[in-house]
This record gives sequence, structure tokens and C-alpha cells, in this order.
Amino acid sequence: MREFLVELTTTVPEGTDPAEVDRVRAAEAARAGELAAGGHLVRLWRPVGERRSIGVWRAADEAELRRDVLGTLPLWPWMTADVTELEPHPNDPGSAGPPA
Repeated sequence: MREFLVELTTTVPEGTDPAEVDRVRAAEAARAGELAAGGHLVRLWRPVGERRSIGVWRAADEAELRRDVLGTLPLWPWMTADVTELEPHPNDPGSAGPPA
């Protein structure tokens, strides 16, 4: 699987019933847990004081990521996504060692 850095920004449509927002956010949390258990959601952060999220996600390719992973998030219709495919850096301190 490939890794992607994904920045998600959610904009709730004006006039949306707060109860609906709460329902969708609860469903979002449940789905995120499922995607994490399935190996698609690796890490997720929220910049201090902001409502956007930045995460590391895994999928076979960007099309699968958008269609079968991000596209299954309940908040997806209200989201914009900036996706950057990642590759290992030779100086990554988290890697197992130097390339062979």
C-alpha cells in the first residue's frame, strides 16, 4: 500500500440542523475507527485551534483512497481534501535502516 498525507477541511453547510451535525460527526468517529482497524488511517492530527485535520492514510493508489477510503467518511460530502502521495526518505529516522 502507498501512503498519503491528507489535509481535510470540513465546512458544514449553513442552516444544517445541529442534531444532524452531531449525528454525522458520531458516524464519522465510528468510520474512522473502522478505517484505522483496516490499516487505511495511520495517524491523524488537528492543528491547535483549527477544525481541519492532517493525517497519514494508506491505499493502493489515490483513486482508491478517494473512492473507497475517504469517500466512505460520513462527513465527506462536506469536506475538501488536499492529497499528497508520500515515499520513504533515505534519512527518515523512523525507517528500519539504510536502503540495501
